[in-house]
Amino acid sequence: MQNNLLCLYPQSCGNISIEDLYLAHHIHKLGTKEAPFVYANFLSSLDGRIALEDSSQGSSYIPKHLTTASDFRLFMELLAQADCLITHGGYMRALSEGRLGNILQIRDKNLVEWRRNNGLKPQPAVVIASASLNFPFHESLLEHQQMVYIATGKAADPDRMQYWQDQGHPILVAGEDRMVHGAALISELNNLGYKSIYLIAGPQMLDTMIREKQLSRLYLTITHQLIGGKDFRTLLTGSMLGPEGNLVLEALYYEPNSPSGSGQFFMQFDLNQSTPTIITLFKHFYTT
Repeated sequence: MQNNLLCLYPQSCGNISIEDLYLAHHIHKLGTKEAPFVYANFLSSLDGRIALEDSSQGSSYIPKHLTTASDFRLFMELLAQADCLITHGGYMRALSEGRLGNILQIRDKNLVEWRRNNGLKPQPAVVIASASLNFPFHESLLEHQQMVYIATGKAADPDRMQYWQDQGHPILVAGEDRMVHGAALISELNNLGYKSIYLIAGPQMLDTMIREKQLSRLYLTITHQLIGGKDFRTLLTGSMLGPEGNLVLEALYYEPNSPSGSGQFFMQFDLNQSTPTIITLFKHFYTT
C-alpha cells in the first residue's frame, strides 16, 4: 500500500503507511480477566449513512463506492486482534443471500501469522446474536474450526434454542426479553475468558453496548461523500443518549485520494466513561 495517509491528531506527523497502522494499537493486550476490551468499527458517509435500505427487498446494502481497499485493510487489522467477534442473525442472512461479503475469518496469511506470533488462535470465536434464532449457518465457520456461540434473550423460542444446541453451539442467554443486551453478553463472554471482543454487528448492537457502558473504543471511517437517499441506516437506533455517548478523540488520519474524487478520515475514539468495565487510555479535549 502507498504511504498516503496524513496523521493530523494528536500531532501532525506527515505521511505514514496504512499497513500495520491499527496493528500498532496492540488491542489484543488491552483486555483483562476483569475487564474485556470491547471495540467496534463503522464506515459512514459524510451525511451519516452506513447503509441504504432496499424497500422492495426489505433489506439493506452498502453502496460499493462507499468502500475502499484502505478501509478494508484497517478493518481486517482490527479483526486480526480479536479473540472473539460479535455479529448478528441479520448479517448471517445477508451473507447467505450474497448481499454482504464474508468477514468472519482472517484470510490474509500475514495477519494469520501475526495472530500466531501474538498468542492468538488462527481464527477468532464467533458470537451470533439473534432474537428470532432464525438464520442460516455459514459453512466457512466449520471449515475454519471456529468456536461459535448463539446469543439470545431468556424469552427466545425454546425450540430454536434447542435446535442450535443440538447443532453443537452453546447458547448464551444475555437479556431478560428476546433481545440481546450488551452488559449481559459481555459478562457471559468475560466468564468464558475472552478479553478482546470486536463488534462487527450493526447499529442495534452498538446501541446496547454504549447505553450499557460496555464499549471501550470506536473506530470510525468517514468517507467524504454525500450519499443521500430517503431510507438508510445510521450508527445508532435508539432514543437520545446522555453522557454515556460522550467520546474522546484519540487519533485522526486523512487519506486525500481515496475514495476517488473525495477522500476520507480514519478516527479513533475512546469512550469517556468512568466505570470498571471500560478501559480508557488517554484523555484529550474533544468530546461530542
